[in-house]
Amino acid sequence: MSYNKNNVFAQIIRGEIACVKIYEDEKTLAFNDINPAAKQHILVIPKGEYCSFDDFILKAQSQEIADFFKVVRKIALEQNMVESGYRLISNHGFNAVQTVEHFHVHLLAGEKLGGLLPEDKHAR
Repeated sequence: MSYNKNNVFAQIIRGEIACVKIYEDEKTLAFNDINPAAKQHILVIPKGEYCSFDDFILKAQSQEIADFFKVVRKIALEQNMVESGYRLISNHGFNAVQTVEHFHVHLLAGEKLGGLLPEDKHAR
């Protein structure tokens, strides 16, 4: 999978598409999801050109990876998610239904979240 410089997150990073920013620094951007799956649903993305989690882990420097996940935790803390709990989700590839080919983490909180998979998946 090669990086598409015109994916929606790349356009958001460049300021071509508006978002409700929660956090931004030189390497990371976080913003509210436009179709929230929980009361609090924030997308956290590195500004580098990484297609997926796998691509990020293979291509980014160790310090960039560590810094990214420290920022995710910082956002969770600043958004008052830590005490009551939050969930991180990152989809990789077709079977996981990755809809934007730019690595991102969904940070969900603000309510009791359901199981990880639909109930019929647990019955196997």
